[in-house]
Amino acid sequence: MKPFLLIILTFLASITSAQVNSLSALSRLKTGAPLPEKILSSRSAVLYSPELTRKEIDEIHASLARTGIDAVAYFELDRVFAGRDVQLAFSEYFSTREISNFVVFQKSSTYKIIVTPYNGGTNLIEPEQSAWMTEDAYLKEALRLLYSNALNAYRKQNLLISEVAETRLSVNVITGRRTEAFATDLKVDRLAVQKFGDEQLDRELEEIMKDYPFKYTLVDNMIPETELRKQGMFYILCMIQSRGPVAKQLLGYEVGEAESALVSVTFPNGQEQLKTIPANTQVYKFYARQIQFNNVFLGTRWDADVNWQQALRNFILGFKRELRIN
Repeated sequence: MKPFLLIILTFLASITSAQVNSLSALSRLKTGAPLPEKILSSRSAVLYSPELTRKEIDEIHASLARTGIDAVAYFELDRVFAGRDVQLAFSEYFSTREISNFVVFQKSSTYKIIVTPYNGGTNLIEPEQSAWMTEDAYLKEALRLLYSNALNAYRKQNLLISEVAETRLSVNVITGRRTEAFATDLKVDRLAVQKFGDEQLDRELEEIMKDYPFKYTLVDNMIPETELRKQGMFYILCMIQSRGPVAKQLLGYEVGEAESALVSVTFPNGQEQLKTIPANTQVYKFYARQIQFNNVFLGTRWDADVNWQQALRNFILGFKRELRIN
């Protein structure tokens, strides 16, 4: 039986309508609930806004340890919610670590702390599920409120808590073969393209996919991949969205810690160009995954872009150029 996972989540300052992951569920949580019953007797994972500094993370961990919250893993929010494949990998990771608490920290003009249960599924959080929340202009005060609420409600049972916040943990997103090339089998195999579930976005998706040179089918994003395979679709189009360096790391590319910008190949008006994108910018990257074996085909060059529409065009035009298709 999977343990009940509880995350301390930090909301991002904004959530784009084009995002096809479960991060939008955070904005619909029903706050005002008490802290989860096992907050002081089980493991927790902390998800945090990338704006938090290392000093603030150390302050957070020290306070959580004093409170009795056993935070065993720290991840940036946009790393965990970067895409469907990513969330599946993190769901398996959290279960393997026997995490029973998720915790989330957001830093904007204020500091917000949210504590809510993990649903045990690949979307991690159900829309409109209950959550405890506090917010203050000062981090120390927000942490004090969490401390007092937790110890007033429950007896501390977590005693052996690490003194260091574990922030450099690795989660393997790609479980099959990773290839920096296009899947040439797509010349004959049908590609499944999941809809966003938004009328306007789906119209844009349908229009852009008209440039794709081979067989594909637009499918509802709730259809299981096993069913897509039964319907004759061997590959699925996948998307990842995060800051450039995070997206590259999740997909197995090497990224230097000192890189302030990343170079991406793009095709504005159908003409190949190189674009320099600041490292802290959210980007979109498409790739194809073989459904049966989870082999991933990333394309021959890094072609992420600042909006999903251009990123998809980059993927299609890069594929056509590789195969010398006009």
